[in-house]
Amino acid sequence: MDSEADPPETENPPKRHKCSACYKQYKKKEHLIEHMKISYHSLHQPRCGVCQKHCKSFESLREHLTGPLPKGLCSTIFSQQGCQLCLSLFDSAVSLREHLETCRLSSPAPMGTDAMPYISSQIDNLDSCDENGPGGRPRAIAMDCEMVGGGSDGSLEICARVCLVDEDENLIFHTYVQPIIPVTNYRYDITGLTEENLRNAMPLKEVQEKVLQILYNGESTGKVLDGGKARLLVGHDLEHDFDCLKLNYPKHLLRDTAKYRPLMKTNLVSHSLKYLTRTYLGYDIQSGAHDPYEDCISVMRLYKRIRGQIHKEEGYGTLTSNNNIGESDCWQSEKVSNLTPDELYAMSRSDYRCWCLDLRPNLAP
Repeated sequence: MDSEADPPETENPPKRHKCSACYKQYKKKEHLIEHMKISYHSLHQPRCGVCQKHCKSFESLREHLTGPLPKGLCSTIFSQQGCQLCLSLFDSAVSLREHLETCRLSSPAPMGTDAMPYISSQIDNLDSCDENGPGGRPRAIAMDCEMVGGGSDGSLEICARVCLVDEDENLIFHTYVQPIIPVTNYRYDITGLTEENLRNAMPLKEVQEKVLQILYNGESTGKVLDGGKARLLVGHDLEHDFDCLKLNYPKHLLRDTAKYRPLMKTNLVSHSLKYLTRTYLGYDIQSGAHDPYEDCISVMRLYKRIRGQIHKEEGYGTLTSNNNIGESDCWQSEKVSNLTPDELYAMSRSDYRCWCLDLRPNLAP
């Protein structure tokens, strides 16, 4: 009598190696390690409040939650309990409604072009005696410039107007700027400026001195590198503003909403300030001529909203003590192949400096 045939053996599915941050899966461990090397995952990346998936930008997080092909469960929960502006998740509809009352802001009143040619009501208060924020953290100043055109085709950028505000949205400095070359295009539709606005305007050299006086706050240039009373400078495309002002400022003190990685598009192209303001603050700007005061307020609000994010650091962002791998060559060590996905994530470092760190004392480059 034939014995009963043995049941066919079932093959175990191959083990997949899953990234603890973005949940991508790889057939081979070395592929996961290569992914971790170039992904720069960290607790400072935007994360889904439902599944905790890390995203490289707020735009990719928004696509994950509300895009054309959103993640099912995450999209369902977020549609009921999530804020469309800051993308935070709340435990009840009541909490969400209370949050929206403060998250959705109203647009600031524009200054217009009827403002006094020169305003510096608080410049004398920003001197070496002025203290920084709690714990010695540096305070921030927002700056915006408006440009007119020079040259035969009006394409040369000439700084024509400068505005600075502080963290409390107080106007610190405003002036029209004397053109350094003849203006051939006032770009009235965008700037609202005419020849009359720039008549008897402040010379560029004097504008440079006053702007630097406010920013350095009585600090010597050499001491800025070690921290001190110098201000953080917030703006949108600050490199362009500095080119037109013919100024330089320490890079580690710049906070640029056009270059900050989480606020950029997924292909690392900058969004406009108009888009960022509407998407993250909930109101429109630049519906007519650009107003530097309105832009200053909006860029400062964006900075403060991002800076106010809370990122818990317990168990993340530092090397685990039992790995015994030096940080400089940690990814080259053979010991990496024996680490778990969570340990690999703990080793990973962000490739940008999160603005939440500005609320901590002793800013370092």
